[in-house]
Formats: sequence, structure tokens, C-alpha cells
Amino acid sequence: MLHKTDYNFRLKDSIIGLQFLFVAFGALVLVPILTGLDPNVALFTAGLGTLLFQLTTREQIPPIFLASSFSFIAPIIYGLKTWGLAGTLCGLAAAGLFYFFLSVIVRLKGSDFLHKLFPAVVVGPVIMTIGLILSPVAVNMAMGKTGDGAIVLVPLHQAMMVSMSALIVTLLVALLGKGVLRLLPILCGIVAGYSVSLVLGIVSFDSVAKAAWFAMPNFVFPEWNLEAIIYILPIAIAPAVEHVGGILTISNVTKTDYLKKPGLKTTLLGDAIATSAASMLGGPPNTTYSEVTGAVTITKAYNPAIMTWAALFAILLAFVGKLGGLLATIPVPVMGGILLLLFGIIASIGLGTMVREQVDMNDPRNMIIVSMILVLAIGGMVVDMGGVAFSGIGLGAIVGIVLNLVLPKGHHISEQ
Repeated sequence: MLHKTDYNFRLKDSIIGLQFLFVAFGALVLVPILTGLDPNVALFTAGLGTLLFQLTTREQIPPIFLASSFSFIAPIIYGLKTWGLAGTLCGLAAAGLFYFFLSVIVRLKGSDFLHKLFPAVVVGPVIMTIGLILSPVAVNMAMGKTGDGAIVLVPLHQAMMVSMSALIVTLLVALLGKGVLRLLPILCGIVAGYSVSLVLGIVSFDSVAKAAWFAMPNFVFPEWNLEAIIYILPIAIAPAVEHVGGILTISNVTKTDYLKKPGLKTTLLGDAIATSAASMLGGPPNTTYSEVTGAVTITKAYNPAIMTWAALFAILLAFVGKLGGLLATIPVPVMGGILLLLFGIIASIGLGTMVREQVDMNDPRNMIIVSMILVLAIGGMVVDMGGVAFSGIGLGAIVGIVLNLVLPKGHHISEQ
């Protein structure tokens, strides 16, 4: 007799799978829209990544969906400006290899070693900097400008009406929404902001008219770029640690210990393969989606085959050219309004990581590690090693890891 968490592929579960994709859709397409990647490629690589993850964890498949990771928004934006898309994809593909390296470490040393190497005092500030560095981008977009603030795309008064509509609806749905609706704050915010944009007449449908109904996603392949690899690899620490939290959460929801079977070593390997495959085709790195885990909690649909249906639908939608064209019509202030909240939440997650793990900020050692990560990352310091440069979040993460390993345990600073 099959257990409720056993894999059971049935046609009748296809509707639930489509519903789960709908839950993830807003966040899934947000990353490519913001970074300039192709949303259709992101849909394809999310579906492909989920299927590869399931194939890797076939011993005991967790009911999770993999898609675009928010943690890589900042490095993708920076990378596209610095090395172009192909060079940036090389760095993102290397992030997948980094996950593979971590899976080997867990296999040899156990998961406790991972927490010792990347403790909350390092991971927390790194996550915080990801959100804080991007905050000017969110503000500029909410005000109707390009991310760097150089060009005004929408007049300020119209932009503020649109962005605040999107923000307020996102907040209200997140706080007051019931059932599955509560899992769709981003999608509801986009719809609200888009509706106001239509009323104000700032939406252009040229991209929809030009797009074919069915089209091959615009796949792009990586080109070797060592600088991109060095910049992006340390940033992959944060989503790698978040992966552990995602597996732990779905274990608690389904009452099945996925940390034991298939084990963290296998789920990290699945994430590694999914992320590298996505980057090889021009998509953003994959990560476990908390929105879908929330939907699993509400519906109690624990059959992992439902995620197979969600993945298949994502792949099918990737070939609908009109969908990509429609997503391209979303005005910048709509995304800006949502990002005002989203980037703040990312920073808050970093702070919450330290609070949850009870990082003692009265310890001078912890104060030094946190302060150095924040200042180096947000300040944008660059260390050139002669042909290889470390900068931003990557530099902050590396310094934090080194300091954590070499600094002796400190003494408490007595509170005044």
C-alpha cells in the first residue's frame, strides 16, 4: 500500500499540479523580469530543474518545486552589466558545482560540518546584504526609473500611484489573505499594479502583438569567465543554507524525515544539477519554493508526482510566446512596488537567521564578523589580486568565513 508521501503519478493530480504552478508563478517570473532574463526560459528551466531534482532524489522524493532564486538577483544584475549574459551564466553554473561540492562534504563529514563552516553569524549578514544592496534598485523602479536611476520611464506621480497600489495589495493579501490566496501576494500585487497601469494608459501591448503564439524559448549558453565565477560562488552560500531550511520545512509538513532519506547529500546534489542545468540554458539558478511548500501545507497534497505535473505545465508554458510578450508589458513601477517589500524581506530573513540561532552580539568576535561583512559588501569594496578581483557580497562572504575560522572566541561586552 502506498504511503501519502510516496510517488504516484496520476492524471487526476494534474489540476492540483497546475494550481501549484500558479502559486509559484508570480515569484518565478519576477526574477527574470527584474534581471532581464527571458521569462519563458525561466519557466522551462524551473520545470526541467524540478524533474532533474526528482530524478536525483528518486529514493524518496520530497514534494517540492524548484524555480528562480531571489538570492541571485543582485549578482545577475551586476553580472549582466559587467560581463554580459553568457559570462554571468558561467558564474551561475559554477554555483551549481558549488552545491555539488557541498553535497560531497555532507556525504563525507555530515551536515553538522556544513553548519560549522557556514554558521548563522556568517550566513545571516550575507543574506541581509543581498536585500540591502538592492534597495536603491527597488526605490528607483517604484519611482518610474530604470534600476540605476539614470532614465525616467514613467512620470513620478503616475509611477507612485502604480507602485503603491501594487505594494499595498501585496501587503494586504500577505497579512489578511485566507487559504491559497495568502500564498499569492506577489501575483495579486502584480495584478493590482497592472490594473492601475491600464487605467492610467501606461501599458504598451506592442510586445504581445509581435510575439508568436508558439515560439522556442531564447536559450543562451555560458561562456568561460573566471571573474564571474569568483564573484558569484561566495553568494551561493546563502541559498545553499536556505536549501537546508527548505528541506527541513517540508519534512515537518509531511512528517517525513527527508534529511535522513534521501538525505541532505542527495537533495543538495539534486539542487546542484538543477541549478547548473538552468544556467547552461540561460535561466536563473533554482531553489526550493516556500510558496509551494505553503500550498502543500494547506492542501495536504503530499504526493511528489503533483510537482511533476507542475514541472510539465511550466515546460509547456515556456513555448507560449504570447505569455513572454504579455509579461514584458508589465510597467517598471509595478515591479518596483513589490520589490520595496521583497528586498526588505530578504534583509529581514538574514536578521531572523541570526535571531533564530541566538547569535550573541555582545560577543566582540560576532560583532567583528557581522560588521566586516556588512561594510565590505554594501560599501562595494574591491580587492584586486592581479587579474582576479573580489568585490561586493562575494568579498564580504569570503572575509566572514575566514574571520569565523581564525578569530578566537571573544568575551562578552557587559551592557551599560
